Amino acid sequence: MDWEKELYDQNEKPLDRLVDGYSHTSIFRKIAFVGDSLSSGEFQVLNAENKYTYHDLYEYSWGQYIARKNGLTAYNFSKGGMTAKEYIESFAEKRDFWDKEKACQAYVIALGVNDIYNRGMEIGSLEDIDATDYRKNKPTFIGNYAAIISHYKEISPDAKFFFVSFPNTTKRNKDERTHTVIKRLYELAEYFDNSYVIDLYKYGPLYDDKFAEKFYLHGHMNPSGYILTARIIDSYIDYIVRHNPDDFRYAGLINSGIEYER
Repeated sequence: MDWEKELYDQNEKPLDRLVDGYSHTSIFRKIAFVGDSLSSGEFQVLNAENKYTYHDLYEYSWGQYIARKNGLTAYNFSKGGMTAKEYIESFAEKRDFWDKEKACQAYVIALGVNDIYNRGMEIGSLEDIDATDYRKNKPTFIGNYAAIISHYKEISPDAKFFFVSFPNTTKRNKDERTHTVIKRLYELAEYFDNSYVIDLYKYGPLYDDKFAEKFYLHGHMNPSGYILTARIIDSYIDYIVRHNPDDFRYAGLINSGIEYER
């Protein structure tokens, strides 16, 4: 076996392969998935009155599929319709998501669709971040998003953060806001340590009509869609860990109480 070629191929791109079996995501024993409906396994159902109803079935979320596959603990810090604004202002506190007993080694954040497209929230920039007190961040999407990161860094200072971009959809791929938000996520990953971007727009599949026929239930994913998303996110994190070995050398000691040199 050529372990260097297998694990550290310098020419490999994210999602060149979907990982089977244990992935390097399993170096984290506790992961929180912060997000909206797509992080919550939400099913969109047409009822007898020809109206849509929406149901968060967390056991179908891609985070829980990743957890079952890798034998880790996953928290769904998410809800259908969630925004970064609601999360930082009230939702997380109401659900005890700031509880230090739930501190994780990694946080996967997938927010923005409801803020930007459904609520018309101003995107903002890094200038909206107050470096001395995140509670004073400006109330833009980036200001709220950064506040979430900062709050979890208080709870779990050495945790790793993965920011999930918007996917490439035929509905929004020409929307300037899509590209602005993705650019801002990369800037946030530079601003905060231990942070990385999962760029679904650049490396993921195109969410077109053909894709929707296989993986959608009305406007949200079906079970197979959540499984595919789990494989994509899991494989992307696996790629990041393998290609940044020095960054993740001590991942198993995060929140362990064991002192170690970094």
